Amino acid sequence: VGQVEGTIRVMRSINGAVNVDRDTILVVPYTDSGWMPVLARVGGLIAEVGGRLSHGAIVAREYRIPAVMDVTHATEILQDGQRVRIDGQQ
Repeated sequence: VGQVEGTIRVMRSINGAVNVDRDTILVVPYTDSGWMPVLARVGGLIAEVGGRLSHGAIVAREYRIPAVMDVTHATEILQDGQRVRIDGQQ
């Protein structure tokens, strides 16, 4: 779903308080149903695993947020506070 620019927030698990908003590009190892309340509040998603039919990609389409899936080592390469632009169409 299009492009978005925002600030990286790396989360390796769903534990703890989550301070995110539409300016947040969430970077996660994977998603499952536990991530849905967080995904509803972010502007974009980058996940280390998953494809076009993965849980994260489907939920991102439902919430109309750009998502980039299958980005190896994303939680290690990207850092909190970085500004990035992602393109969910490409």
